[in-house]
Amino acid sequence: MKIGELAERTGLTTSRIRFYERVGLLKSVERQSNGYRSYPDDAVLALKLIATGQNAGFSLDELRTLLPRDLANWEHGTLLDTLRRKVQDIEAMQAQLAQSKAQLIDLMAQIDAKPKDMDCAANARRVLSEMRLIEAEKPLTSTKARRRR
Repeated sequence: MKIGELAERTGLTTSRIRFYERVGLLKSVERQSNGYRSYPDDAVLALKLIATGQNAGFSLDELRTLLPRDLANWEHGTLLDTLRRKVQDIEAMQAQLAQSKAQLIDLMAQIDAKPKDMDCAANARRVLSEMRLIEAEKPLTSTKARRRR
């Protein structure tokens, strides 16, 4: 099939398809005598897998190593291991995002707790001072935790 039909069947632009070919993700492309690209039917599946993988957070390098040259030769165990690692990465990212969110909510509460008779600049100094105190205590907490082990 030609690139226009492939683009139509996958919902990707022709430039995106050419890009995936250029970076080595789409490997089963042949050139006709007139120079036109000719794609096999499994290119639709490969492109859908690439797009799905990118949406799931896989980098192009990860996808390049994950996708076999021939989809019929996919290694089941390797695929599952890679997907499990990506789920772990996502879970770690979720934990980090939850921590960042909690810190921002705490900061908003501190800013919002501005005494009525305090101007914004003084409140900012108060909040920053409290933040410095909290940060100064963190290494001590870590040291105490190490000593208990």
